[in-house]
Amino acid sequence: MTVIDRTDAAAGDAADDRAPVSPRRGAGRTRRIRGSRPGWFVYGALGVVLLSSLFPFYWSFLIGSGDAYTLRDPNRSWIPGGNFIQNALEVVNDPAVNFWRALWNSIYTSALIAASVVFFSTLAGWAFAKLKFRGRGWLLAFVVGTMAVPTQLGVVPLYVLFSELGWTGTPGAIIVPALTSAFGVFWMTQYLTQAVPDELIEAARMDGASSFRTFLTIGVPAARPAAAMLALFTFVSAWNNFFWPFIVLDRQDPTLPVALSLLQSNHFVDYSIVLAGVLLSTIPLLLLFVFAGRQLVSGIMAGAVKG
Repeated sequence: MTVIDRTDAAAGDAADDRAPVSPRRGAGRTRRIRGSRPGWFVYGALGVVLLSSLFPFYWSFLIGSGDAYTLRDPNRSWIPGGNFIQNALEVVNDPAVNFWRALWNSIYTSALIAASVVFFSTLAGWAFAKLKFRGRGWLLAFVVGTMAVPTQLGVVPLYVLFSELGWTGTPGAIIVPALTSAFGVFWMTQYLTQAVPDELIEAARMDGASSFRTFLTIGVPAARPAAAMLALFTFVSAWNNFFWPFIVLDRQDPTLPVALSLLQSNHFVDYSIVLAGVLLSTIPLLLLFVFAGRQLVSGIMAGAVKG
């Protein structure tokens, strides 16, 4: 009995000695994984990308803060001058540019286009992703295939149509053709296909919810991250659109890119004035990214976790 007790005690001591080994190894591995940080190569690459992104803004500010001969000066300094406010005031007060009217046209047309694209794309994306109907795949392929058609091919018939309607020279001529987006439909279809499980829709139908009620209570909350990104990209695209507004709008009622093009319509182009106007046109977009960026990232992360 004594031998058995000593053997059991020795075995228990050996087990106690061996027990902490595995947790220490796991804890050490966990500490190494959690404490690992990106190396110098990652930070260097990110620094290069950051500087490459900021350089066009600095270059525009450098030229926009100079005078008419700053760009042509071979000995120009890389330190900005002190004429930016004066150049910006010339852009704002130029009667040929009509800056404030152009700014308002760009704001409300871009906002209406972004809201319309998000609304129709979310509806169509929900239908293609979660509703079963004949020809769904072929119809989606046709919608996506329209992105391969160049926009320039439709300019002449579109201009003739709006000319017969009497809409040329009005902001409605740039809003109506952009109310829907094939890319937006494809974007929302792909997102809703992965974000909303079919079992959740079947549970809502078993509870007596209609198709539209299911879309409002399940589809819309799930689509918020993708809809926010689509709204941002659509707003920026509509804001920077120059080709079609330049054709269909009057010079007295333009959008901001069209108005800024009037600064370089003379024989002598003062690039300090032009680049000052370009920087003024980017300020609203920068403010939009500053105020909406955190909400967009948080929404995307929430959608990723829920998915």
